[in-house]
Amino acid sequence: MQLDLNQLCDLLTVLDKTGISELTLKSGDIELTVRKGILASSPATSAALPVTVATVAPSLLGAVPSPTLASPPAVDQNLAADLAAPVPVAPVAVPAAVPASVDTKWVPIISPMVGTFYRAAAPDEPPFVNVGDRIKVGQTVCIIEAMKLMNEIDADEVSGQVMEILVQNGEPVEYGQVLMRINPD
Repeated sequence: MQLDLNQLCDLLTVLDKTGISELTLKSGDIELTVRKGILASSPATSAALPVTVATVAPSLLGAVPSPTLASPPAVDQNLAADLAAPVPVAPVAVPAAVPASVDTKWVPIISPMVGTFYRAAAPDEPPFVNVGDRIKVGQTVCIIEAMKLMNEIDADEVSGQVMEILVQNGEPVEYGQVLMRINPD
């Protein structure tokens, strides 16, 4: 199975418009699990909740329609027809809550994709930003590598001071994960 970044984005857009809350794609030694609408809870609470995984039939990968070509209800019916029976799995560890020391006016810079976080353009180059640095709107703050492509992440809507960098260099990141927090000007 080969999915390029555009196909993955299309799939995520289609899934967002459906009632499906979790989807796992497997091919060879690659496995992709997408979950939406999962609320943070204590490990004791999450252990008591039933968790299911929907497995996609291989025929679905060639038949994922573009969100501009099909209406969401038709997509939902097509996906539902191709899903196998739910299989119980072990509960997933939920990250701890945000520390109380986070200032509510700080603006998060959020990962727009799943990939690997890099603070610099190359291992021998200085990081794009450090804690305490001042940044401007549109300034590149990091890179996320996804499917062998290096994607520059910019401070699109905020200028100010970098207060926290929450991800280590070379660490995997999830879609929607907070990468850093900025104290806006």
